[in-house]
Amino acid sequence: MRMMKLSLLSLAIAGTTLSHAALAEEDFSKVFTQAKPILDARYRYEHVDQDNALKHANAQTLRTRVGVQSGKWYGLSALVEADNVSRIGDASYNETRNGQSEYSVVADPDGSEVNQALLRYDHKSGSAVLGRQRINLDNQRFVGSVAWRQNEQTYDGVLGQLKPITGMTLTYSYIDNINSIFGPGNGRYDNKTNPANIEGHSHLLNAQYVLLRDFRGAPQLTLTGYSYLLGLDNIAVSGAAALGSLSSRTTGLRANAAVGDFSVVAEYAQQKDYADNPQELDSDYYLAELGYTFKGDALKGVVMKAGYEVLGGDEGPGNRAFQTPLATKHAFQGWADIFLTTPADGVKDAYVGATVPLLGGSLQAWYHDFRAEQGSSQYGEEINLSYAHPIPGVKGLVGLVKYASYDADDFAVDTDKAWLQLQYSY
Repeated sequence: MRMMKLSLLSLAIAGTTLSHAALAEEDFSKVFTQAKPILDARYRYEHVDQDNALKHANAQTLRTRVGVQSGKWYGLSALVEADNVSRIGDASYNETRNGQSEYSVVADPDGSEVNQALLRYDHKSGSAVLGRQRINLDNQRFVGSVAWRQNEQTYDGVLGQLKPITGMTLTYSYIDNINSIFGPGNGRYDNKTNPANIEGHSHLLNAQYVLLRDFRGAPQLTLTGYSYLLGLDNIAVSGAAALGSLSSRTTGLRANAAVGDFSVVAEYAQQKDYADNPQELDSDYYLAELGYTFKGDALKGVVMKAGYEVLGGDEGPGNRAFQTPLATKHAFQGWADIFLTTPADGVKDAYVGATVPLLGGSLQAWYHDFRAEQGSSQYGEEINLSYAHPIPGVKGLVGLVKYASYDADDFAVDTDKAWLQLQYSY
């Protein structure tokens, strides 16, 4: 197994930091006595109503997660956790593996899987992680764990972080397998756009530097440069496209600034083809976002944001638009998940919204206007609403009500989605 080579390399590197004399000084039993259990249970009801021939979907699922985080021994620790996703009641939805294609999709297949299994080494100058792990980089626009779905996306590989000077973090990760949200297994109803495991060789490079801080030490200006080289062998951008058509090299720069009560984000990236992608890619990504946090008594804690995000299209044959196959996509371009695959003509998303503390909980409201990046098509509009609140009397239990409504114009169909959720975390 390719992971064995990574294991030997990581252990050799870690071993150079530990002398035989030092190993005798610390009690190995701390690995067990300071271990912490992991317990998380999430019940969700999801309803999908689309203006097409598909039947309305009604899905009830329970995601149960159990595991253990060990204590540290000279910076070394381990973590193991397993997930089970179980359907409750009738399977009146298409979970991509059950063959219920007459229903709308709710992409939460049943099954059990090892979610994370890793060794970690922490040092004052950085860290290294080996094994199956959760990876979230920056705001998860390009690399994330897709934690919204019941089966989380995790990565098999190695990740190292180095902090050579104050304020700088250098991250590198090598990945040879991605456990997608469509797992844990394939079956007779999967296709080349939704494999349970995405195979290939990918390299993630990310360099972040905090240039300015305020008097309290909070970052005021942070620059992040990145290059994500994705070799994704057994997945395609569409059912008609060739395998490997999502392999890409995305290189960009992100700037976050805080000025008084305002926040500003600006980002640019370029995407090219990589590895064995049979298509020639050349598209751009832009983001500009302005936020404001109210400090007065009447609106204290309210955060408003407005932004403009562009994923470029391409006039060539097939879909060669800017894609984000490893992103936590549900957090972007509306909760109805209409644009999980960027259309060939690209997407321009103008959005505005607010997060409001309310009665001990958090209310969110967002509006999106979607248009084609190439041509004059107006795709549609979307409204998102949610409210989350801790459940009184039960520590760690949180309730969520959520709604998304997409009003189609020149793309897709009218789509309404609603969620009721209870999540307990120990």
